[in-house]
Amino acid sequence: MTVATAARAAKPSLFDRKPAALKPLDAAEAKAEMKEVAAQARDRELPRLAALLSGRDAEATFLSAVFDLSDFMRDCARRRPEMLDGLFDRGIEDRLAEVEAAARQLPFIVGVTEKSLMTDLRRLKLEAHFLIALDELAGMVGPDVTVRRLSALADACANAAIDFLLRDAHDSGKLKLPDPARPGEGSGWIVLGMGKLGACELNFSSDIDLVVFFEPEAPAVIDPLEATDLFSRLTKRLVRILQDRTEAGYVFRTDLRLRPDPGSTPLAIPVEAALNYYEGRGQNWERAAMIKARPVAGDLEAGKAFLRELQPYVWRKYMDFAAIADVHSIKRQIHAHKGHGEIAVKGHNVKLGRGGIREIEFFVQTQQLIAGGRFPELRGRETVPMLGELARRGWITAEARDALTKQYWFLRRVEHAIQMVADEQSHTLPEDDDGLERIARMLGFADAEAFSDAFRASLHEVERHYAALFEAAPQLSAGVGNLVFTGDVDDPDTLRTLERLGFHRPSDMCRVIRTWHFGRYKATRSAEARERLTELTPALLEAFGQTKRADEALLRFDAFLAGLPAGIQLFSLLQSNPALLKLLATIMSSAPALAAIITRRPHVFDGLLDPALLAELPSRDYLAGRLATFLQGTTVHEEVLDRLRIFASEQKFLIGVRLLAGAIDSPRAGRAFSHLADLSIGAALDAVMVDFAMRHGKVPGGRVAILGMGKLGSRELTAGSDVDLILLYDHDADAEESDGEKGLAPSHYFARMTQRLIAAVSAQTAEGVLYELDLRLRPSGNKGPVATHVDSFKKYQRNDAWTWEHMALTRARPIAGDADLCAEVETEVEEVLVLPRDAGKVFREAVEMRALIEEEKPPRDFWDLKLVPGGLIDLEFIAQCASLTGNADVRAGRATATADILSRLSPRFADAQVRQELCDAWALYQALTQMIRLCLTGPFERKEAPPGLIDLLIRVTDLPDIGVLEAHVKETAQRVRSHFDRLLRAARR
Repeated sequence: MTVATAARAAKPSLFDRKPAALKPLDAAEAKAEMKEVAAQARDRELPRLAALLSGRDAEATFLSAVFDLSDFMRDCARRRPEMLDGLFDRGIEDRLAEVEAAARQLPFIVGVTEKSLMTDLRRLKLEAHFLIALDELAGMVGPDVTVRRLSALADACANAAIDFLLRDAHDSGKLKLPDPARPGEGSGWIVLGMGKLGACELNFSSDIDLVVFFEPEAPAVIDPLEATDLFSRLTKRLVRILQDRTEAGYVFRTDLRLRPDPGSTPLAIPVEAALNYYEGRGQNWERAAMIKARPVAGDLEAGKAFLRELQPYVWRKYMDFAAIADVHSIKRQIHAHKGHGEIAVKGHNVKLGRGGIREIEFFVQTQQLIAGGRFPELRGRETVPMLGELARRGWITAEARDALTKQYWFLRRVEHAIQMVADEQSHTLPEDDDGLERIARMLGFADAEAFSDAFRASLHEVERHYAALFEAAPQLSAGVGNLVFTGDVDDPDTLRTLERLGFHRPSDMCRVIRTWHFGRYKATRSAEARERLTELTPALLEAFGQTKRADEALLRFDAFLAGLPAGIQLFSLLQSNPALLKLLATIMSSAPALAAIITRRPHVFDGLLDPALLAELPSRDYLAGRLATFLQGTTVHEEVLDRLRIFASEQKFLIGVRLLAGAIDSPRAGRAFSHLADLSIGAALDAVMVDFAMRHGKVPGGRVAILGMGKLGSRELTAGSDVDLILLYDHDADAEESDGEKGLAPSHYFARMTQRLIAAVSAQTAEGVLYELDLRLRPSGNKGPVATHVDSFKKYQRNDAWTWEHMALTRARPIAGDADLCAEVETEVEEVLVLPRDAGKVFREAVEMRALIEEEKPPRDFWDLKLVPGGLIDLEFIAQCASLTGNADVRAGRATATADILSRLSPRFADAQVRQELCDAWALYQALTQMIRLCLTGPFERKEAPPGLIDLLIRVTDLPDIGVLEAHVKETAQRVRSHFDRLLRAARR
């Protein structure tokens, strides 16, 4: 017996060396959690583990912190303490090898069924994930080992499912396998792992991206004519085996949307058809995706042969800079924004955000696409080894290689920590202090501040190298060609230059630009302004030329220029800030609604001059501070209302610009638009009450509260949303009249004041409209008084309100007015919502109401995301009915946001998979709705939409093209409608 073995026998240990020193968030809670797990160990007769967990050595301290910091790890240890106990006898690496081997062996066990396979795979996957996470948290391995282990596990599970399905097809006579002991060989079923699976770089909660092809002439195929249907059905079963949530969880979420033209192709595609597609219609993003493609299961030799056939399509022999530009347009807003201050840490997306993982991956992939055709050594799948090859061949510097390698693995550790907390597919850092502190401690930092400093430094370093990649590209503006706009006759070379830049009507564009240079606008009257504009013109034309509808973008810019009072500052700013010029071009080409705002009201553009714009999040405190500063010193009633309109118009525009630029996501935009409405309407109410009191005095004990309803109440406003309100008031019981010069009875007083508020907010003035108001959700609707006494409101809600009114009440939220009355109203709303109800009646009436809406307001097409069956209304009704019937968790407080309610649905109402699918659908619809309402004033017409808007929709959904997006929207709507029918239609019976 060695000394080490003797020591191990004397004192049980789970690790070969001392684990990392992690600190729990709550030491007392951590201690209690350890006691629970130790008790479980004793109950399962695991004395070694119970003794270790009850001790105070480094391992016990480490596990105590892990269980406090990660709900997932704690729950795993509670449910299956045997996973920990087994580490006394073998190391994690050995056990993971056993798990993989056991998974691969499952299809060959006598009597195995699809159900037993699903159960066993989920059990093995849970243990593997627990051990992989434990090893990285302990500091025994780095994220480079973790991603390989996770990918190997996915390979093993996919192989187990595919081998089972092939043997099952063989046993039922649908295939004739050459060797059932090696099912994949000669089967013709080609399963390619894409993305992170293909590159062996899976993160802790990754989807696995698969693309499935088949060889109809493979030895195992009995009838080539039936092969498409057979392999598509097998693929559908494969997804079910891996993805469906059962009581044992799931194995891997599986995504098949990277196949050719997913909206119109089967799940499994014949090899010849696939090759014809890629060679004839393949997109550049598909070339980039194929860099990481790897046969992971099924007929591996056929998969390798397919990729060899595809090589000339992926790896072109010439320098294809146009293709590289197209690849970059897939994630256009990943490009670095220079000069925009600090990068926010809270809420930052580690994968897609500025300076994130995707920037490093794109940095590598673009270089590979440029040079891989001539240098086979640059065709690797893995990110970090390819950084090394790029440096070895001189495509990047050694400094860039070392920096990006270091930050890549640091960011992967951060990503893993985010996902280890609750085994959720998230890449976003928490927005609250405790959540950020949790991540910092999981990563071994002293506190959130130390982590934030390191995280910012990492993002800035990645951003710097990513930006340098674009700076190294040749600038068109340096040698764009002839651009002559003097005289009245078009210069032929200039026309050719404009055509080359992307303009379809070069002569008309020449006429527009001559207008600028002839000084016909205020902004170009001075010689200095015209000189600056002349210097800017090449870069300006380049920027607009890249927008796909260059002519329209330039004409919108011309309309903007015509309204500017002066131009020198703007032209200088655009000349020195390419990112701002690009942003302006994006607005003009992609967002007609935003372009119209800055054309009508050029002053809103001033907000873009703030260098910290994209770094400062539009939180409630931020907007409140800006509003207070903007209104400071303003006392005249009309001036206050005008300044409110100016402020709200500018801030709506700037929130929209942040969303357009990718600085905030759609949920944050919804909250920001709602915060702005809260504050603006609250300030308008204050101004109206002061002005009204000057003439009519005050009602003794008079108080007012505004209840936000609909999307305002749920903090889901979009750029073009109306605002739903209910105005409530109260006063002393014996009050008969206000005490002003022209006294009014209380009911008359508050009704008149409400009418004043409506006019103050929604009347058209020289500065536009603050908000369009809708008060139809008040008791008795349009027939009732515009202002409602709080007692009448309470009585109505408890005795007379319809089910649909209580459904609407689930989103109600006091937004302004007297604090005490707001609190009273909130309490009343909470009490009304928890009153006993007949759940069947609620569901029945909700379903009837939904049917009536479909009959009276049918959707225009599947892009009508609100009205389409399976759209936003279905999701809202599910959430509202769940709230009313006690099927949503309220332990963390009442939620008004649909996303929050859907995430809290009770397991007895909707299982984990249904909850996830409903939440995913809501996130998809919100991302699309926010961007469409931001960019357009009317409905989204696919054929008429600006190409730039299509790019934006692809960006916010992280999908490769519009065909994939349309297919995904249709599939999502079908899935939501299926859940709606099951949850509400079936439950009401």
